[in-house]
Amino acid sequence: MSIAKIKSYLAQVDFPVDLALLPDGAYLVGGSVRDALLQRYRHPPDLDFVLPEKAIATAKEFANLFGGGFVVLDQEREIARVVFDQGTLDLASQEGATLETDLHRRDFTINAIAYNLKSQQLVDPLGGLVDLEQGFLRMVADKNLDDDPLRLLRAYRQAAQLDFTIETETKKAIGDRVPLLSTVAAERVQAELNYLLVAPHGNKWLAAANEDGLLNFWLPKSVQVDIAALEAITTGLEGLLEIGGDQSELKILTKLSVLVTSEPDLAEAELTCLKYARHQVKAVTKTVKYLPQLQQMTQTMSLREQYFWFLEVKDIFLLLMARAIALETPKEIINPLIDRYLDPTDPVAYPQCLVTGNDLLRELNLKPSRLIGELLTEIQVAQIESKVTTYQQAIDFANAILRSKTF
Repeated sequence: MSIAKIKSYLAQVDFPVDLALLPDGAYLVGGSVRDALLQRYRHPPDLDFVLPEKAIATAKEFANLFGGGFVVLDQEREIARVVFDQGTLDLASQEGATLETDLHRRDFTINAIAYNLKSQQLVDPLGGLVDLEQGFLRMVADKNLDDDPLRLLRAYRQAAQLDFTIETETKKAIGDRVPLLSTVAAERVQAELNYLLVAPHGNKWLAAANEDGLLNFWLPKSVQVDIAALEAITTGLEGLLEIGGDQSELKILTKLSVLVTSEPDLAEAELTCLKYARHQVKAVTKTVKYLPQLQQMTQTMSLREQYFWFLEVKDIFLLLMARAIALETPKEIINPLIDRYLDPTDPVAYPQCLVTGNDLLRELNLKPSRLIGELLTEIQVAQIESKVTTYQQAIDFANAILRSKTF
């Protein structure tokens, strides 16, 4: 049955490459075998093979032969990638004298199963098949966790993706090594955290990682977050994801806005340390900054207030609404804002001014200055309040302001 699952999995991979040309000692390994046995298809697929030797040379040969891209991932460890439009093929030289030695150096037993395409034999020296059937994530050895402490967080991420349980001794070994996570490169921690933030069962395991201290070094304020808060965020997102935008990034940024400290400057520092992109840091910190204002609203804002509010937060509107819904902000406060956001012709959320700065310079004989921007703003507010509706009315309105000097 296991062999049949792997064959079925590979039959769906449409790489323009003949895998039969791999050396006799080549084995499909790691997540590729695990996903095949679980019938868990990833798009685009990523196949991992271990070769007895010359992995980089073989990868280069395959890239030339089948028209793929070629990238050396690790010169010292002999790992290279062949890139096709349909997915990627990773080839690595085995670590150690034998395949079994290589498998004993891996993180978890379910990732330490190998399959030989030509002999159609499974190699499972650590009982990974049984753990797969029982839904357990079990370490290969505690020393392997020491060798790469990122595996501590990866255990929670893989449990979230697969809906598995971390085996008792493994969970204890992880708990004993939590301080080691501070030694891992921030980029690698961020990548694992992002996977966890969007995983199907991510809330459960994110809350568990939080409770078990795995986030303490990088997000010290996250100790305040529990699964109920994360589930509320998921509920808040459900009604907003159809609006548009990058759904994965929206999930990541919204949940990060819960995990970081509530002080914008400190939140910015936390996310910067985790090497998040500048636009992501800005989005989360703005959400942290403006959420209290939204929570404190007891009545609908005036049109003028809404206009300035949208100017400030339109770029993070979906994040704010997801948080507001999760916090049960009254619908009479947020629904009118959502309606405006969804209407591209709405003059408050998407203002289109009747005149331009050049119009004001010409019609009112003015010189370029900050005054022009201020006049345009006042015209825009008057327009959404229906005080002006034509070009000439806008010019007259600006002229009246200049004469009265009321701003």
